[in-house]
Amino acid sequence: MPYKVYIDGQAGTTGLQLQEKLSHHGGVELLLIAEEKRKDEAERKRLMNLADVVFLCLPDAAAKEAVELVENPNTCIIDASTAHRTAEGWTYGFPELSPAHREAIIHSKRIANPGCHATGFIAAAYPLVHLGIVAPDYPFTAHSLTGYSGGGKSMIAEYEAEERSYQFDSPRQYGLSQMHKHLPEMQHVTGITQPPVFMPIVCDF
Repeated sequence: MPYKVYIDGQAGTTGLQLQEKLSHHGGVELLLIAEEKRKDEAERKRLMNLADVVFLCLPDAAAKEAVELVENPNTCIIDASTAHRTAEGWTYGFPELSPAHREAIIHSKRIANPGCHATGFIAAAYPLVHLGIVAPDYPFTAHSLTGYSGGGKSMIAEYEAEERSYQFDSPRQYGLSQMHKHLPEMQHVTGITQPPVFMPIVCDF
């Protein structure tokens, strides 16, 4: 029998991409909510508890609220937001880090999807720290380059506008206040004692 999958936030950028990929998967039955009921909490709750797997493609606050709607202990929740990446009781969804990470994901019903910038940093820093090659208090610096689609619908619209500012023609640094939402997971998962000095850059691709 195919796995029943519900995407909460199916109309957003991430939700639409996920729906497109899963619609071609023979082992998945997508539970789709009617357009007029997208904001209907009772209908969302019904579909979530009917599903084997629920993907949350929502802003952080909405993702936290959505989790409370799931009462079925067999429903696995995979959260694409930042909300649960360092939360107690949630498994960080990066199986390649170690056999222990992979095993935890296999048995978990609450999985936090890693952030894009964070994935690159963690992939490099985690083995260095955990193999004792670099001390946990090493002052890491991280540059990370991303395409504009990661910024969601508003940034996609800015970059794809027919008449756009020349500022979008070159790579642009952003979020340089050391308050970027990926920093907590970058520190938490790697086990370093302080977050890296982080310089994210967005570019026209």
